[in-house]
Amino acid sequence: MDNIAIQVKNVEKVYKLYDRPSDRIIEALGFGHGRRHKEHYALKGVDLSIRQGECVGIIGTNGSGKSTILKIITGVVNPTSGSVTVNGRISALLELGAGFNMEYNGIENIYLNGTMIGFSEKEIDEKMDAILAFADIGEYVYQPVKTYSSGMFVRLAFAVAINIDPEILIVDEALSVGDVFFQAKCYHKFEEFKEMGKTIVFVSHDLSSISKYCDRVVLLNQGVKLGEGEPKKMIDIYKQVLVGQYAAPEAEGDSLLDDEELRRAAAGEKPAENKAAAGGMAENPELLEYGSKKAVITEYYITDDKGTKTSAILKGNSFTIHMKVHVQEEIRAPIFAFTIKNVRGTEITGTNTMLEKAFLEPVQAGEDRQVTFTQKMNLQGGDYLLSLGVTGYENDDFTVYHRLYDVLELTVISDKDTVGFYDMDSTVEVRRDR
Repeated sequence: MDNIAIQVKNVEKVYKLYDRPSDRIIEALGFGHGRRHKEHYALKGVDLSIRQGECVGIIGTNGSGKSTILKIITGVVNPTSGSVTVNGRISALLELGAGFNMEYNGIENIYLNGTMIGFSEKEIDEKMDAILAFADIGEYVYQPVKTYSSGMFVRLAFAVAINIDPEILIVDEALSVGDVFFQAKCYHKFEEFKEMGKTIVFVSHDLSSISKYCDRVVLLNQGVKLGEGEPKKMIDIYKQVLVGQYAAPEAEGDSLLDDEELRRAAAGEKPAENKAAAGGMAENPELLEYGSKKAVITEYYITDDKGTKTSAILKGNSFTIHMKVHVQEEIRAPIFAFTIKNVRGTEITGTNTMLEKAFLEPVQAGEDRQVTFTQKMNLQGGDYLLSLGVTGYENDDFTVYHRLYDVLELTVISDKDTVGFYDMDSTVEVRRDR
């Protein structure tokens, strides 16, 4: 296919783990009987196609294989089996320090990196001013990079990566090192790259950035691809993986699930009371639900400042989120929470009873609790999604009892919108200067 930038087919990466360094030597020399290592699959049968011009995010817990697959794509690491095809010139920003000589100064490392990618000295000379302007590290560029702070280092590395005119940009979590102003500049560059039709593969734990910039998201867990699809769906599944609530396929040979199958498998059967739980308001048919069910959210709705049930709130007015929770087993200190996301799945705001120091009591089995959150609506006009949850800690382990993602739509009606997600509700005064 002509429009494929990166094609990964049935890639596996196996590492040999030894209990002692001597075991590696003994096995290599053929002494003793049997193997002295254990096999660890960093990647197991991963397939992935990335089209030209796509911005694809890869998410997963630590040790899921995110960095490994990027190293295989960029040629830093060879796969144990499977194949990788790349159509286009790659520029990669992997671990801090990858591709840099610590003894060289910044200028020398720019030439080193440019040459490794395939540029001539003349071509690097032509791009030097743009690289230095983007990095903005001043006279430090003439000092050995081993003297750089991590922030200065990532500035130079990213400046080189994005200014050597790549067709494919690979970024692995490195932006989390830079300061907020540099991160903003980098993400602005992402937008420019997308407009130019370049391909971006982006690994990050920053789910808001993944949601905002990525066209598609791939979810890895323990070396296996759990699924891929639109950012919001994959992020919701990832959150289940984080709290151990994702139901993996039972048999090793089971095929990977598509987006809809993932959602259904993760949600399970909805309790009968959810059919009428929305208090007469429209319930999201794509509702995602999971948890141990030691406590269950049985009712939820929104009221405006007059106490009327509604999903449309006037900007500037107060409103209340209601939920009723039935506790099925004793819980030492349940935490009741809500989150508001935009339609792309970015979490905008939210709170819970622990943060608000509003409820820190045990609840006995069979009891119900009515929970309300009242606040002023300062979000910009538009459509949002409300999520609800009951969580807690058991033996210091975070536990999800019941979560309802995107359970209700929330519409904010506004006759004045400012910049960003929130209205700062500014008081403006302009006076003549006498």
